[in-house]
Amino acid sequence: MTGDELLRVLATLAQQRNYVSQLARELGISRALLQVHLRKLQAAGLVTAVIEVSEDGKAMKFYEVTPFAIQLTPKEIMAAAATLTAGSEPDAEAGS
Repeated sequence: MTGDELLRVLATLAQQRNYVSQLARELGISRALLQVHLRKLQAAGLVTAVIEVSEDGKAMKFYEVTPFAIQLTPKEIMAAAATLTAGSEPDAEAGS
């Protein structure tokens, strides 16, 4: 599981709330992997879920982004930068 995938889930949910099957289709990942991501994001307090019953009686769990702010410190940036690989930097491919 990558930070990129978690950011894609958050970015998609920031546009509009959604349920797992539709969100998985939009992101092009399996529902099982998406469930793992959503559990982590929910545990971190970044997304919330609400179960709603559709007109046909089907229970659907909708996820949405919880408003949040992230404060980055120099120490956190250094730790994040240490996890990057040369191929993951956006300019690495552009300069080739």
